[in-house]
Amino acid sequence: MRLVFAGTPDVAVPSLTALLDSGHEVVGVVTRPDARAGRGRALRPSPVKEVALAHGLPVLQPASPREPGFVEALAGLRPDCCPVVAYGALVPRPVLDVPPRGWVNLHFSLLPAWRGAAPVQRALLAGDEVTGASTFLLEEGMDTGPVFGVLTEQVRPTDTSGDLLGRLAEAGAGLLVATLDGLETGGVTGVPQPVDGVSLAPKLTVEEARVDWSAPALRVDRLVRACTPAPGAWTTFRDRRVKLAPVTVTDVALPPGVLDGDLVGTATTAVRLGAVRPEGKGDMDAAAWLRGLRPAPGEALA
Repeated sequence: MRLVFAGTPDVAVPSLTALLDSGHEVVGVVTRPDARAGRGRALRPSPVKEVALAHGLPVLQPASPREPGFVEALAGLRPDCCPVVAYGALVPRPVLDVPPRGWVNLHFSLLPAWRGAAPVQRALLAGDEVTGASTFLLEEGMDTGPVFGVLTEQVRPTDTSGDLLGRLAEAGAGLLVATLDGLETGGVTGVPQPVDGVSLAPKLTVEEARVDWSAPALRVDRLVRACTPAPGAWTTFRDRRVKLAPVTVTDVALPPGVLDGDLVGTATTAVRLGAVRPEGKGDMDAAAWLRGLRPAPGEALA
């Protein structure tokens, strides 16, 4: 099939690479506009655009899929199907109707669980032991279309959202190729999602990423791992923000938030801090950071 791939971040790159290596013909890419990044705030292309340019593919970068002229530009590439992975914008009906076989989305959850922008983070936050990826027919609703295929993935005790998403991106690339192969041969059909088991996965906000030390240690552990690498779990010490890397649950008893070396109390048992990033500084070992600050007895994170 002739494919126009839609995607933007690093997590979409394994799928684009797999499609380029498949029996299908990738004839173009849709990605988000170049964004400013880094200390110099220079415009940078998305990871998907970088791969597309390296392969000499036409790149469409509408500010919005509703942008005048985008439907015509997409139609001009004559796609049979548009596979999409983490594109980052809602696709309106006139654009969905361009490819005869529709838009096939790779989503990183076992639908209908965790529909939305942050399925992996929400699965970790909820303490799910198993998650996965699904391919489905994109509709105007939020991840509501019929499902073509799924794969499952065990959640490991120390997984961050970055770890888990990386594995799902690699495995999901194979699922996406297999789905498109099946659509081409007629061996794959969509199955409507059940009405039960629906859960939503909105993007985690910076405020949600703030650690509540009055929560149980397991909840603190899940939050920090879910927010790693983004948006980054954080707390405050002496009214200055401090970002936190994953922590380790211990069996030591301490009052919530109270520091004892690199241990911090919670509602249950203390957690041991790993790396920290104090406001305006780089990453450093938590124990070394606290030795330099010399917390008073009973002083706490907030």
